[in-house]
Amino acid sequence: MDVAEKTRTVGGKPGFRRTLQAYIALTKPRVIELLLVVTAPTMILAERGIPNLWLVLATLIGGALSAGSAGAFNCYIDRDMDRVMKRTKGRPLVTGELTDRQALVFAWVLGAASIAWLWIFTNWLAAALSLGAILLYVVFYTLILKRRTAQNIVWGGVAGCMPVLIGWAAVTGDLSWPPFILFAIIFLWTPPHYWPLSMKYRDDYQAAGVPMLAVVRGRTQVGLQVILYAWATVACSLLLIPIADMGLLYTFTALVAGGWFIYETHRLYNFAIRHEHVSPMRVFHGSIAYLTLVFVAVGVDPLLPF
Repeated sequence: MDVAEKTRTVGGKPGFRRTLQAYIALTKPRVIELLLVVTAPTMILAERGIPNLWLVLATLIGGALSAGSAGAFNCYIDRDMDRVMKRTKGRPLVTGELTDRQALVFAWVLGAASIAWLWIFTNWLAAALSLGAILLYVVFYTLILKRRTAQNIVWGGVAGCMPVLIGWAAVTGDLSWPPFILFAIIFLWTPPHYWPLSMKYRDDYQAAGVPMLAVVRGRTQVGLQVILYAWATVACSLLLIPIADMGLLYTFTALVAGGWFIYETHRLYNFAIRHEHVSPMRVFHGSIAYLTLVFVAVGVDPLLPF
């Protein structure tokens, strides 16, 4: 089915349902899901119990609006690359389901709404951090780093770490060491999560002129970097035990899930150095499972008596 067939409706205009789906696609909902997965457990840890449920809901809504705004800005700025890459050829600005102006207005509205929402229903610190997250992703990563350096995803990943600071600030009104450890876990986790994806879509990034590590270096070097960052991620996750007084559940999960994550990265590297067929998406999906397990443990551990 071609683009014309997909967007055909009465009067030649996209129907309401398809237009709504296109706006949702601009926000990159899968990214939002992952960001919300780390926010709620952080709030439970900050409260050392179940926080006010309205506060949790308000923070998740504000966080979703913030992440959606950043995603929409990214789709607008990168629309030229999205037209070249097979992986992104179905995005709304490529298919023509939305205009550039619609996407840009939508991004600004979501961003303003996220800041106002968090300021009204949580506190000024959470709102300021939300603004910082949008600016980091849109300006620092998308506009400055992405097209210029192979370290783009390393430092650009800072934006993806912000939800834990927002969640903690929403509960406590300030920041302390535990949220910064959680921040560091996500920061170190981002390269071994994203670089395997860039290995799979290396040709896409090369065609678009994006200097991802998999484009400028061989897969052996990428595999080695993935291992190093995975070890650093797991080591950082163990720092939370003394700093946040975590219990047995978190300790067990961090060790077992971390060991499995490290094993998978070593497996990827071993295949790469032997010039055998590699399955980078196994590490990509495994990294999501790892982070989810760790943050579920972050949220459940404070509720247990041991």
